[in-house]
Order: sequence, then structure tokens, then C-alpha cells
Amino acid sequence: MRRRRLLSQLTPASRFCTIHAYEPYPGSLNRKRLKRSLTLLERVTPLKFKNILLKKKNRLAEITINRPPLNILDIETLMELNKALKHVKKDNDLSVVIIRAAGERAFSAGVDIKDHLPEKIDELLENFHEVFFSLIDLNIPTIAVVDGYALGGGCELAAACDMVIASEKSQFGQPEINAGVFPTVAAPLFPKLIGRKKAFELILTGNRINAKEAEMIGLVNRVVPGEKLEATVNELANNLKRKSPIVLRLARTAIYRGFDLEFRKGLANVTDVYLGLLMNTEDSKEGLRAFLEKRKPVWKGK
Repeated sequence: MRRRRLLSQLTPASRFCTIHAYEPYPGSLNRKRLKRSLTLLERVTPLKFKNILLKKKNRLAEITINRPPLNILDIETLMELNKALKHVKKDNDLSVVIIRAAGERAFSAGVDIKDHLPEKIDELLENFHEVFFSLIDLNIPTIAVVDGYALGGGCELAAACDMVIASEKSQFGQPEINAGVFPTVAAPLFPKLIGRKKAFELILTGNRINAKEAEMIGLVNRVVPGEKLEATVNELANNLKRKSPIVLRLARTAIYRGFDLEFRKGLANVTDVYLGLLMNTEDSKEGLRAFLEKRKPVWKGK
């Protein structure tokens, strides 16, 4: 009976695969074999997403944010990114994960401001921060490919990847301060990544920097002309694919051992400030409303 109930909950294709796998083993349900069959089914059944694309080939996984022209990161998109990252983590044959975006204007212009409002902010931060924990836990080298704007959450996402290759036209920045909030991930990440002085400048001014400056301060590994972007990414990916997958994972784990603990603790402290203090101010609410209403905010300092 237990077996029938489990099988009845599967899709027709799933039932076929599972029954076919178990026909030689009549009698009591073998849970371990069922689990292996379901794992195999997950590997061969393509995941379906609305806002991202995922493909795997030749030891490389490619995740594409597919919301052009600006590839805004709303809650649904963040949830899909987490699902994709957790999926590729299970593939022990992968040597590199590339994160890129559709269109020619932006890697991502940031997180959806509508999801910053009080009724959604808890859910937003939970899913947004989970993306960065998923990247750390991935244990596969990641490369962000930036061709255009990488602003706000988009800049944080690119910066959190192990390496960043950018085209000359790309721009980076954390403009959240202009909308009465601040970037929760950049706050603990940037001081270690680009130094305290530049972290203060980018976060407190909201100014954008070009790709060359991003390269000089360590936010980007390499800047190339747009027509050479794909060739440069492929060269780096192929270099990684020639290495031992297990050694790459262990080397990456070693690098993250100290950083991971500090980042999680730092992000928790930042989140307390964001939710417990910032979102209770009048200016944060005014900044978000002004952004959505496309007008200049009127600050009260409260």
C-alpha cells in the first residue's frame, strides 16, 4: 500500500521510470532503490524555470538571468536562482558554473524595489541572502559574466562569484542609498573584497564606477572589449575544466573556510540593522516611495 501511494503521487513519466526500475524486485518497497531512481529521474528531467535558464554541458553549468532588458531580481527570480544553484551542486562532474544574463543592457540592475516594501522585505531578504549562501556552499568555481549594468543586488551577485569577467561598457554600483536603504550583502562583503575606503565610497555615495575602475579595485578580474568577452570567458572556463574537479572543490572550500563564518555572522548583524532599525525610519519609507513614484525624496532625518 505504501508503495502504491508513493507511485500514485508521481507524474506518468516518473511512474514509468520507477516501475521499470523496480519490476525485477517484487515484494516489499526498497526505499534506497526508490531514492536512487528518483535522484536519477531528477538528473534526466530538465528543470523548468520562468525567469532563468539553466543548461549543463561538458562539465560546465550555465545559469542565465532571463528578464531583459534590466534583469531585475524579484523574489520569484531569487527563488529560482537558489533552486538552480542547489541543483548544480549535486552534479559531481561539474568543474565550473557561469552566471550571466540575457540581453545587451544589464547583468542585473538590482533587486525589485517593490519587494523592498515592509510587507515583502522579510521574504525578500531571506531569499536574497540564501543566494549568497548557496554560492558559498556550491563548492564549484563560479564566474560572473557582466556585459552592461551591474547595480545594486546585481553588483552584489557578480561580486559574490569567485571571478568576474566584464566587457568595457559595463558599470558597477550600489545606488541603494539614493532610495533610502543600503546594500545588505555589500556591507559585510565589500570591505574585505575591495577595502574599507572604497567600500565606504561605493555604499555611501551610490556612485557608479566603470569596468576599468572595478578591475583596479579588485571587484572584477578582467575587462575586455565586448567582442572578446565570450572568448575570454571560454578560455577561463576551459582552463578550469582541465583541472581535477575534486581538487578544485577542495581548494575552493579551503579559501572559503574562514570567509564563510565571518560573512554569515556579518550578514546576520547587518540584517538586524536593516530590519530592526532602517525599515522603521520615515526616510527609508520615503526613499522607496519616491523611487517608485519617480520623484526626488524629501528627507526628514527620522
